[in-house]
Amino acid sequence: MTPTVTAPAESWHLGEGDPITPELTALRLLGGGSAYEAFLAFDEITYGPVVVKVVRPNEVDDPETLHGLEREARALDIAHHPVVVRGLRYDVGGPRPHLVLEHVEGPRLSTLVRRYGRLSEQQYLPLAVDIASALHYFRYADVCHLDIKPSNLIMGSPARLIDLSVARSSASAAEITGLIGTDAYLAPEQAAPGAGGDVPGFASDVWGLGATLFHAIAGERPFRSGDPDATTPPERHPQVVEPPGPLPAGVAPEVVEVVHAALAPRPADRPLPHEIAEALAPVLARQPKAKLTFKVNARPV
Repeated sequence: MTPTVTAPAESWHLGEGDPITPELTALRLLGGGSAYEAFLAFDEITYGPVVVKVVRPNEVDDPETLHGLEREARALDIAHHPVVVRGLRYDVGGPRPHLVLEHVEGPRLSTLVRRYGRLSEQQYLPLAVDIASALHYFRYADVCHLDIKPSNLIMGSPARLIDLSVARSSASAAEITGLIGTDAYLAPEQAAPGAGGDVPGFASDVWGLGATLFHAIAGERPFRSGDPDATTPPERHPQVVEPPGPLPAGVAPEVVEVVHAALAPRPADRPLPHEIAEALAPVLARQPKAKLTFKVNARPV
């Protein structure tokens, strides 16, 4: 069998001072994925820094990519919550289809863990309560994020949830038949949609919160890495059949209980977001107030 060769992603090669559009001037490249590049930019409309998600040159005529950009913009229009990054405007018809987002100062959770290791209680407890509050609201707004992970969380007060590129309604999420999300943080029903009658939905985001909280507490993922080339869900995603690893000694029993409950294999067995917040609030109240140990003006990486 001839292996499939993926064409390299094209770039706009924009540097500091280059125009993205007449109103948006690139300051620096923040990152990107297979279909998009993300730039920090100066916006002449808001007259301040913004993040601009720009469709790559080789994707500007791809209907699926453009639909995904519109879907993210619509999700942001619905998901108005203090813990969710704001969408400002978008354009899918221009020469550079793009989405303009609020620029949020602060490091991503993934960056903190990579640089400094596991977080303290004073850091991960407010984070968990913040994200639980957003997930509680999502149930009313009918938004499933489906990709909650450390790299999609910006630490601050409050924390901020970013990247709604695969977000959709609960009805649309229930119709998913393929893999949508990030392998290490997929709920079992996302890794194997329809298996046992379970489908992706609101509870999948609770799982994502549980896996992310585990990572913040332990400094490592809750499950071992699977084989990305495997053809069966248990080989590619061990979380389908295996329990999570142990949390470090000394973690409050209430926290351990919340994490294990959020990582329950069956969606129906996981707690509701407000139950997570209510269980962790007393633990948070016991914590002495302390200054954050990272620089709040650090840039997302």
